[in-house]
Amino acid sequence: MKAVKYMNLEDVRKEIDEIDEKLLGLFLRRMELAKAAMREKMYCGKPLVDMRREREILNRVSQKSGDLSVYSRRLFKELMALSRSYQGSTSQGETKLSKSIENALISDTVFPRSASVACQGIEGANSQQAADRLFTQGNIVYFESFAEVADAVRSGICDYGVLPIENSSYGSIHAVYDILKDGNLSIVRSVKLCIHHELLAKPGTTLSDVKEIISHEQAIGQCGDYLKKIGNSVKINPCANTALAAKIASENEGVAAISSPACAELYGLSKVTDESIQNSDNNYTRFVCVSAKPAVFPGASRLSFLATLKHEPGELYKLVSAIDARDVNISKLESKPIVGRDFDFMFFINIEASVHEHGIIAMLEEIERNCESFVFLGNYQEI
Repeated sequence: MKAVKYMNLEDVRKEIDEIDEKLLGLFLRRMELAKAAMREKMYCGKPLVDMRREREILNRVSQKSGDLSVYSRRLFKELMALSRSYQGSTSQGETKLSKSIENALISDTVFPRSASVACQGIEGANSQQAADRLFTQGNIVYFESFAEVADAVRSGICDYGVLPIENSSYGSIHAVYDILKDGNLSIVRSVKLCIHHELLAKPGTTLSDVKEIISHEQAIGQCGDYLKKIGNSVKINPCANTALAAKIASENEGVAAISSPACAELYGLSKVTDESIQNSDNNYTRFVCVSAKPAVFPGASRLSFLATLKHEPGELYKLVSAIDARDVNISKLESKPIVGRDFDFMFFINIEASVHEHGIIAMLEEIERNCESFVFLGNYQEI
């Protein structure tokens, strides 16, 4: 590479502009050739992605770039990612994924105010409060576990189910991911609730009277800093949910529950301490509303899917670059180990997009083609 002789800034910028003009023309021509290659591959029944050829190009670029090989490889990786995205957006024919999404589109129906809704827990549970936000006239049916909530929706016992999926302080609820990965439930709406925990017991109970503290494991984790200060003199035990913990505390001396102010009133409990017991006042839980029938209601702007990638270098990069090529924001990307496999991971991804936008369904089809497995979870609005 030739050394650049001294040039003033104006001359440098002028030459850069001239180069950019040439680059743009070459880029546009390259994209047209990529489309022509895609059509020929489809005619011959060949796969759209040829990893052997991409590696050959990247190796050739590296060999010719000297000290700038790292930057050149990055440039050509981006070019090939953009080519794949363009090829996918211009390919003809409907796929199973595109048909299922199009069948789910609802253009003239608002989200229902009344429905039968499955929730885990009992009266006063956080899931019930989320359901009340989602359905102002909902008929709530309670179940003991998340799995039973899902079964009730799949079987048609309930129209919808409400499940907690993540907490801002304590992370994701992987048991719900495991339910969603089967692909027979669709997320149709979500709601974010500010969760406030209090230490509750029978009226007149002091902290020295408490021998056992119970709550859902997520709530225990969200109050972990406070519980560490108490020490080992008090047993900490998990139970099915915070509302059940409050009910048990109302029936037993020496038992305190980590639960909500609503449960204090519901079960006749009092605060054991005025001290803040949760790790953060900025403590939010996101709940998803699921349906056995896929539906994309008007206003949907959050899109979720699960993907298992091939165990090969660059696979996660290809997934992210397909999204980035459409200038779409990724709001969540989390990996979860696949049980029974050697360090293979399933990825849960949230993006800010709507299937009504041009190119989004084509993007999902591109991602699906590059994945070992792909589950479209839904396109929905968060309230």
